[in-house]
Amino acid sequence: MNPDRHHPQWRDWRWQMQHRVHDEPTLRRYINPVPDELAAIEATRDVFRWNITPYYAALMDPDDPDCPIRRQMVPRMNELAPDLVGVVDPLEEVAHSPVKNLIHNYPDRVAFCVTAECAIYCRYCLRKRMVGDAEYMMRRAEHRAAIDYIAAHPEIRDVLLTGGDPLTFNDAHLDELLGALRAIPHVEILRLGTRLPVTLPYRITPALCAVLEKYHPVWVNTHFNHPKELTDDAAEAVDRLLRAGVPVGNQTVLLRGINDDVTTMKALCEGLVRMRVRPYYLYQAQLIGGTAHFRTSIERGMALMEALQGRTTGFAIPKYVLDTPFGKVPLNRSYVLGRAGDHVLMRTPRGPLWAEPNPLPPGEAPGLTLPAVRLPENVATIVTGVPRREEPLLHRQG
Repeated sequence: MNPDRHHPQWRDWRWQMQHRVHDEPTLRRYINPVPDELAAIEATRDVFRWNITPYYAALMDPDDPDCPIRRQMVPRMNELAPDLVGVVDPLEEVAHSPVKNLIHNYPDRVAFCVTAECAIYCRYCLRKRMVGDAEYMMRRAEHRAAIDYIAAHPEIRDVLLTGGDPLTFNDAHLDELLGALRAIPHVEILRLGTRLPVTLPYRITPALCAVLEKYHPVWVNTHFNHPKELTDDAAEAVDRLLRAGVPVGNQTVLLRGINDDVTTMKALCEGLVRMRVRPYYLYQAQLIGGTAHFRTSIERGMALMEALQGRTTGFAIPKYVLDTPFGKVPLNRSYVLGRAGDHVLMRTPRGPLWAEPNPLPPGEAPGLTLPAVRLPENVATIVTGVPRREEPLLHRQG
């Protein structure tokens, strides 16, 4: 399988983007799809698109439907199974957007979703509502409006370019954006959130690194989920970034049956450190509709973190967090108060209590037991897709 690997343009990132896998005949060049995958390709056509770069498709095991790379990419029918809530925006990002695609949730920093395009479409994606949707693509005037907002708010010192994936832009477009942001005196740090070092490492060219090097301090956070992704090509891409003075961190999503065991997570984190990538966050998978089969219990994630402690290098252990509309909550015993039925109750850094819907998956061995608690009346949670909150949105504050 995979005759494309020997194509003369295999290492050309533009060729990779132009030849992404998004139909059954092309998929069969890489794997032997099972009936569930074939049915899901049709059934999810109007729910969430799928795209896989040839490079990343070549990492899939052709004969194992439980391959951790394959499960992240190829549609499955359990995406259409009943879920807790039909949430499309659990972090209220749209409500925190003073202008299109600019999320101002933290006082001193913003996430700037500069594009809705990605090289691949992860099936558990936080931004399924926007990825690949033309409505969320940005025109030049819309980029300008976001930059003007940042310039008008001197409290913003840190700008994260995300999406979609900002590295799907060509070098000239990225150069223009970074230059406009670097020209704002109070912007101290520019960050890029990108999965391309993992899914399309050939995008990390010397020319791209030369662009990034012009605008330091520039940081990159990428997104490795499994040791199978730690390839020589990925290591070469990371090395280019580091030699250009760009620190590289990693944000992993905890995924049921993919990386939620100690052996896999330890191998991933230690492999990242060998590549000189700092494990940064381990995210609890979000309550995006159709992703229940990816989500673990919070107890399982906490037990995993406790098991890693003392068993590997300290800086190889990421911080386990849940993103909420009130900011990131460290999932440890200092913040997690207990379990109330299908919810886990926790303090948030801003003060309000948050109750995360997180039923124990059938048959899962969580590894630890949380204290039983009752939910107070003023707790914020996700109710039929609408989070309740006790504080005004940051960008509406004076």
